[in-house]
Amino acid sequence: MPSLSPYGLTCEFLEQPLGMDETAPRLSWKLRSDDHGDRQTAYRLIVRAGDQVVWDTGGAGEHQVVYEGAPLRPSTRYDWSVEVRDAWGAVAGRTDSWFETGLMGGWRAAWIARDDGAQPVFEPPVEDDRSFTTRKLTACAHLRRAFDLAELPVRARLHASARGLHRFSLNGARVSDAELEPGWTDYRHRIRYQSYDVTARLQKGPNVLGALLADGWWSGFVGMDPRKAGKLYGDAPALIAQLVLEFADGSRHVIATDEDWRESPGPLRHSDLLMGEYYDARARLDGWDGPGYDDAAWTPVAVTGTDTSELVWSRSAPVRVVEDLPTMRVLRGPGGETIADLGQNMVGRVRLTVHGAERGRRIQLRHAEILEEDGALHLANLRRAEATDVYVCGGDPVEVYEPAFTVHGFRYVEITGFDGRIEVTGRVLQSELPWTGEFSCDDPLVNKLHENIRWGQRGNFVSVPTDCPQRDERLGWLADAQVFLPTAARGADVSAFFADWMEDVLTGQDAEGSFPDVAPLVCLTREGAPGWGDAGVIVPWSLYRLYGDRRVLERCLPAMAAWVDQIERHNPDLIWRRRTGRNYGDWLQIGVDTPRDVLATAYFAQSATLVAEAARILGRPEAERYEQLAAAIRRAFNQEFVAPDGRIHGDTQTCYLLAIEFGLMPAEVAAEHLVRDIAAHDGHLTTGFLGVALLCPVLTRIGRADLAYELLHQETFPSWLFSVRHGATTIWERWDGWTPDRGFQAATMNSFNHYSLGAIGDWLYGGVAGIGQTADSSAYAGLVIRPRPGGKLTRARAVQETARGRVESAWSVTDGVLTVDVLIPPGTDATVHLPTGDPEAIESTAHVTVLERRDGTVVCSVASGQHRFTAPWAAHERTTP
Repeated sequence: MPSLSPYGLTCEFLEQPLGMDETAPRLSWKLRSDDHGDRQTAYRLIVRAGDQVVWDTGGAGEHQVVYEGAPLRPSTRYDWSVEVRDAWGAVAGRTDSWFETGLMGGWRAAWIARDDGAQPVFEPPVEDDRSFTTRKLTACAHLRRAFDLAELPVRARLHASARGLHRFSLNGARVSDAELEPGWTDYRHRIRYQSYDVTARLQKGPNVLGALLADGWWSGFVGMDPRKAGKLYGDAPALIAQLVLEFADGSRHVIATDEDWRESPGPLRHSDLLMGEYYDARARLDGWDGPGYDDAAWTPVAVTGTDTSELVWSRSAPVRVVEDLPTMRVLRGPGGETIADLGQNMVGRVRLTVHGAERGRRIQLRHAEILEEDGALHLANLRRAEATDVYVCGGDPVEVYEPAFTVHGFRYVEITGFDGRIEVTGRVLQSELPWTGEFSCDDPLVNKLHENIRWGQRGNFVSVPTDCPQRDERLGWLADAQVFLPTAARGADVSAFFADWMEDVLTGQDAEGSFPDVAPLVCLTREGAPGWGDAGVIVPWSLYRLYGDRRVLERCLPAMAAWVDQIERHNPDLIWRRRTGRNYGDWLQIGVDTPRDVLATAYFAQSATLVAEAARILGRPEAERYEQLAAAIRRAFNQEFVAPDGRIHGDTQTCYLLAIEFGLMPAEVAAEHLVRDIAAHDGHLTTGFLGVALLCPVLTRIGRADLAYELLHQETFPSWLFSVRHGATTIWERWDGWTPDRGFQAATMNSFNHYSLGAIGDWLYGGVAGIGQTADSSAYAGLVIRPRPGGKLTRARAVQETARGRVESAWSVTDGVLTVDVLIPPGTDATVHLPTGDPEAIESTAHVTVLERRDGTVVCSVASGQHRFTAPWAAHERTTP
């Protein structure tokens, strides 16, 4: 068996995409090998359409290969394989995969919707005093199209989308387990469509294609501006679909949405992402999406248009139910209400099983993240989001209800209206991104912090990277995304997810060049604030660094430059005080105030620097101009804000973190003031959203990993472990979301599931376990393993599936001996930094080359493969940089 083998094959960063419309897709793979020093010296790619070879190419070691074969045809399956040669030139492993193109613009369908004159309006009963009383709600539509087949096709694909949310079925069974399709994008510019393989679901004779249609983000409640709540993009949802049937004789038949479809209301009286769902089982339409159902009473649909120019292929992972959480315990509220505690603050919905309820029994479900002191649900922090589902029983002995088009952020579910036997199961929803990282250590509180970070990412990565999942907001805030992206990429493959979201960031850019605060752009239409709008520069650069995505840099560079240009245009003195949008500063910093012009100018310098770097990578001549601009901004920053003794105006932790991270002044000067400030706050942090991600990495870089560990292990307020100590199962929005002396913070801004402050996760992988890359590397081509024993830890381990393969770093300290285990993927240049004062005593299981010895650290060049090192180790007051 060959040792070297490719795995993890992707096309456009997706595994086996169905319905891909990219004309020059990028094909990628990872490598594994059991042989030390193995690497890929050559590859051969073969792409076939059926029996026809459309591309046969080879090359040297590559990370991403752009397809350059025959033009790809619409609705075509392409099988592809990669064969690699190992370090000794021998043919090694081969792996196969496939991708399938979509319609590539070949739409023949029309948009259909409920006829305006026939729209039923749902009037809630008077007993619904806590939900849906302030407005009239439109019932969700059931749509169907019957057709006959004289013979079965050899291939059938359904291509579908909605201005709203859809769920398709064929002959009574769902065509996919994906949820909330087509997902949220800036519908004014693009709407994703999905493609499904439905070949096996068809039958000879009568068939029925059915669909549920809901408001979703299109015409439901979105964002926190009450003037725009509901009807943000349109007044009512619409559906589009095209079923393409291919037969053995080469013929094709298309069944598309048109005037032949019929629609009816049903039991789904209303479903809203923020407000919840109302389902009346007495109005079930049993068998409505299968053959033999009589739809004579149904209404013909209205054809609302034929423009399909905004439809684009779905280039990100779908939302799915990824886990079920059983009820951990059942509580009683102050009024005797039944409250199911799922034990975990989660995002999704519940599956309710009801036994023996009479017909017409109304059961209400309300959702909350946390409880009041008296045991009641804490609902104030939901603001206008009602997060209430209602189920009216149909009278069957056992009934199972699960909402279709709503999402809640919750741990607790209050059930009222029925005291009989019920079962509640949490159904966890998220964009199904492959988990690629693991971290563990011997401190259970730190492990819990890491777990909370992952749950925060899971709950807020639902179609777009949102800030919070529970209240009337749920927006794609740019600053939250950019500070958390490095952490997100440690735990999951977010390459396609963020590249797709960047399309909405780009379309949100205004004519002046300003990026927005949120994407998709809703509610907040002024220019983006410092640190928020800068995400339009930082995210593409990060995707290049983390995944080697050169194309996202090419796509975004003009917009990145326009952002910097407009700041310079409005601030010719290079101090960013004008056109700062809402200028949130270091949002939710605690007990201090970082001057906003200091923070803004720091980000101005960083964005100019990254534009220069991106232009240099792409070989663009403007690189020099932006390098000079960045240098000029740094000079202006020092002249305006830095005192002769190195103190920065404001004198906060975030001031010095930005100065060090962005290279604004000599690091050793800023470091002294940073350390002084931490001591002045009794070893506590003061950073908000923008400073928090830099805190531990910067301390480690300046040789004070001991302080980074002190902050990590801090359990008193404010700290990461304070919330863990008080029962948090996700990351809180604020350091003081709840405190023993004050209780809950202001309900207007107090989410208990917000990932921003969890940005320390990147340091757990890169600072504690030590997985990183060199400054000039992308996609971990230049791998650095730098474990840093310290704090209360005696062992730590991290695993990360990088774009090139699996990396592992584990260390333990026992009886003064440091043991380090590492796994280096084939073909990756790697150095291992071993913290020991006795380089001659290092032992390893494989040959290594010592490159240098400095400051109690030995730097080794290491070949690919599994390695173990042992060396003497003694704790020092300060650990090395």
